Amino acid sequence: MYMRKALAEAQQAFDEGEIPIGAVVVCKDHVIARAHNLTETLHDVTAHAEMQAITSAANELGGKYLTDCTLYVTVEPCVMCAGALGWSQISRIVYGTEDEKRGYHQYAPHALHPKTVVIKGILEEECRCLMQEFFKSRR
Repeated sequence: MYMRKALAEAQQAFDEGEIPIGAVVVCKDHVIARAHNLTETLHDVTAHAEMQAITSAANELGGKYLTDCTLYVTVEPCVMCAGALGWSQISRIVYGTEDEKRGYHQYAPHALHPKTVVIKGILEEECRCLMQEFFKSRR
């Protein structure tokens, strides 16, 4: 299952001291990109898992549009990532748990491309627990 691969990326981020969000991009049943948050490592507020995955997938495909691709990501994309995903024209987004504080759905529900299909709640409990464990350890 592709969300398990995204969770493995999130666990890697956790182990590196990054907010544990992981993502994979799948095209025609092949993982073409995998990424996790790198904001601390790169000292870059834009280095979210989704942004890293979009760039990697576009490089792999040799073009900027991800029209035949699915992004699997452990947490609902933020407004910035949703905007980038909208510009990429990605076909489908599958995410684990909602981001009640910064998720795109609350602040920018129309940021995605109109044809993008969104599926939420896949491995939701595991995705949420990893985030909660991370922030609990920080407090």
